[in-house]
Amino acid sequence: MLSLCLVFICLWNGVRADPGKTCPAFTVLGFGNALMGTDLKVKLLLYTRQNSNCAEELKSAASMHLDVAKKTTFIIHGYRLTGSAPRWLPDLLQLLLSAEDMNIILVDWNRGATTLNYSTASRNCRKVAETLKKLIDEMLINGASLGSFHMIGVSLGAHIAGFVGQLFAGALGRITGLDPAGPLYRGKPPGERLDPTDAQFVDVIHSDTDGLGYREALGHIDFYPNGGADQPGCPLTLFSGLQYFKCDHQRSVFLFMASLRQSCNITAYPCDSYRNYRNAKCTSCQAFWPLPCPILGYHAHEWKSSLTQQSQPVPSMFFDTGDQEPFCIYHYLLDVTTWNKDPRRGTLSITLADGTGQKAESRVNPEAAAFQQYNQITLLLGFDQDISRVERISLTFTTGSVIGPRFKLRILQLRLRSLTNPDRPQLCRYDLVLKENAQRTFKPIPCRSGS
Repeated sequence: MLSLCLVFICLWNGVRADPGKTCPAFTVLGFGNALMGTDLKVKLLLYTRQNSNCAEELKSAASMHLDVAKKTTFIIHGYRLTGSAPRWLPDLLQLLLSAEDMNIILVDWNRGATTLNYSTASRNCRKVAETLKKLIDEMLINGASLGSFHMIGVSLGAHIAGFVGQLFAGALGRITGLDPAGPLYRGKPPGERLDPTDAQFVDVIHSDTDGLGYREALGHIDFYPNGGADQPGCPLTLFSGLQYFKCDHQRSVFLFMASLRQSCNITAYPCDSYRNYRNAKCTSCQAFWPLPCPILGYHAHEWKSSLTQQSQPVPSMFFDTGDQEPFCIYHYLLDVTTWNKDPRRGTLSITLADGTGQKAESRVNPEAAAFQQYNQITLLLGFDQDISRVERISLTFTTGSVIGPRFKLRILQLRLRSLTNPDRPQLCRYDLVLKENAQRTFKPIPCRSGS
């Protein structure tokens, strides 16, 4: 924690890392600058493991710390309404350096991104790309290879990364688009926005498709957390101020950083819609590639060969997350076969517990389902804690009715299987009766062979 604070101080305030030496800092502006508008000026700040606490400002490829034999990652921010520095930059920088020994170049175009006129910032994107091309050209002369470049672009920065890729005919190694900007880019042809032909591998996280982000697919693989629109934990009303507009948009960045922390691997599933994913109709990737389903974020490139060789477009990738870091959700499939002669429409909520009393309540509950006689229904459940050995299951059935008769749900067979950890034993229960709105707790047993 202390080292992270020191990095933050060095990045933003130009504190002296060594006696007599001032560290170049990210350009910090204010709302007054946005009112007046800012002329474009691009500052390139290099960080490596040798100078992780004090940037070197690059004027050219001639550098004390730049090693062209190593991978180079560019971090490109987006539109800055207030001129402040993105609060996620110090964390992302340190996480990347911890993950891999590489060059990291922060592309500071705050002068040019800070303006009340969003279209002005958008017009500057091509100019930023041209500046980056000049540096990359010099690095190539010095021995770098195009395949060793990774561009991480946020919002408008994602399109800047795409423009750089176009200038090199798609030969860059990788572009990661973190909620690419939607306004002024929706409906544009590929040459005017990020596109899968801009790099050898393009992965995109869409977290605000109904607001500041871009809805349609832009990469070789496109991830849509929680459906891609409203993110859990983000404000739902304008009364929350600026946070209402930026929380969903920024969630893509924090999900990418969570993948670097590796508290858990967030698995995504190909599906034609989020609704079908939530209805447990898309829980496998075997139809698309032999590997397990892709994981979100930094390590998504491990699926590059399978994804880029597909003869048809890869469907959108869906998954659920928690409302705060580390965003982990542990998924289970619940197969329910009922006996009731008359259909029962309602919902099931579930709590899992181990032998120590640790409990996990389902945070991602399925929609109401129609339970019919001898018909098996599969429900997708999500928990924010991982119960490795389930000793108790608590179920509650409700129809949502506040008046009228109380119903019973007669279950012939219930089977719980972990989607996150499919190697774990499947658990069953047979001949179970649930009274509406009354929790029933029981001990599951190993499923019978063939059930």
